[in-house]
Amino acid sequence: MVWQRALGAVYLVAFVTVVHQWLPLLGERGLLPVGDFVRRISFWQSPSLFYLAPKNWAFLLAGWMGVALAILAISGISERFGIWVSMAVWGAMWILQVSFVNVGQTWYSFGWETLLAEAGFLTIFLGDAKTAVPTMVIWLLRWLLFRVMFGAGLIKMRGDACWRDLTCLVYHYETQPMPNPLSWFFHQSPKWIHQAGVVFNHLAELAAPWTLFFRGRIAAIGGLATLGLMGMIFASGNLAYLNFLTLILAIPAFSDQFLGKFLHIAVPQNLVVLPWHNTTTIVLAVLVALLSIRIVINLLSPTQAMNASFEPLHLVNTYGAFGSITRPRYEVVIEGTYETKVRENTRWFEYEFGGKPGNVKKMPPQIAPYHLRLDWLMWFAAFSTPNQHPWLTHLMEKLLLGDKGVLSLMQANPFGDRPPKMVRAILYEYHFTTPEEKKRTGAWWSRTPVRLYYPQVSLDNPQFMDLVHRMGWN
Repeated sequence: MVWQRALGAVYLVAFVTVVHQWLPLLGERGLLPVGDFVRRISFWQSPSLFYLAPKNWAFLLAGWMGVALAILAISGISERFGIWVSMAVWGAMWILQVSFVNVGQTWYSFGWETLLAEAGFLTIFLGDAKTAVPTMVIWLLRWLLFRVMFGAGLIKMRGDACWRDLTCLVYHYETQPMPNPLSWFFHQSPKWIHQAGVVFNHLAELAAPWTLFFRGRIAAIGGLATLGLMGMIFASGNLAYLNFLTLILAIPAFSDQFLGKFLHIAVPQNLVVLPWHNTTTIVLAVLVALLSIRIVINLLSPTQAMNASFEPLHLVNTYGAFGSITRPRYEVVIEGTYETKVRENTRWFEYEFGGKPGNVKKMPPQIAPYHLRLDWLMWFAAFSTPNQHPWLTHLMEKLLLGDKGVLSLMQANPFGDRPPKMVRAILYEYHFTTPEEKKRTGAWWSRTPVRLYYPQVSLDNPQFMDLVHRMGWN
């Protein structure tokens, strides 16, 4: 029950994100419309309910259904009315999650999306409050946690040299996708603390996960190491619900008695053992074992893929995080103006995003476990070029049109109800201020312009509008 309620909370965050962000990102007139995607990709390549109706009403209906189902799981209601009701609730949430991920395109290309799908699939088979938890499912959840942690550890050791010379955390807090209020303070730590943090990371990801294959207190070592590392990462940055989800994956590493001591819950008694249920979980284990063959081969490969799925239902996946660390930090800042021609004294006004750095005096916010998808993609855009992110052109068009959906994804629109005549994007290099600079200026960041990232465009620009039309958007 502890695991199910905790996972229900993650599902709730995922479905609330759908309700608030899906339409401007992937709706019928979104930045990457699902309708265009399902016309290009077959159902069997990327199964989803939305092949039946790639419409806004269907997206919202599914999102709100997910919210309702997640609330049933968090409250424990889903486990009170028999095993079939429990399996139906968890099965429906898994189907919804896979349906969103499989048509979510670049907005849903993050490892925690498939991690939630895989964890949710295994949870279907746990049973209700009166049914004995199948031991096999507990072992499968531990196998999932092992792959998450060990995969992340291997990708680091094979990736950036700073993980091997213990200096990655010197850069990470400043250059991670979305810093939080404590990131600035973590960044100011002495070098030896950063190095100790990397050592702890390696122990938690490469050594401790092996204890998950044992019983009792030995397995608890892996669980505690996961709790410690994920807690530290959650405290120092915004990584959506990745750390929260990985943290709760540690729950199956602990016995009921152990959890009962700390969470003040009663250990269930007189639970029913259902033979057909246990048989089903054995079949599930065989399926997971077969699908894990390719995963293990990938883990052992020197060209290890990170956050990859080898089958379209995301039943068993490979994971990894931060195989390389960016340095320095770049940010794309979008600006607009009411003027129709660029002059030396043209006044440009910045759009402010909710999570990513912009205004240097704005304290980095706490967003996680919520996920600001546009902010994350802007981080990726900053260390690549605009033509690698076709949605960016559509974003610029939407800003010129004053599209309310897209503007709802931002914290501040400097133009109110009158959209700008021109927009552009500037690439800046950002750094955390020193304690002395922060005390003197009140700024969390310092920034230096690098270059024009996206040239000024307008709805009257024939080349820009031709590009928009060739991309096939409405």
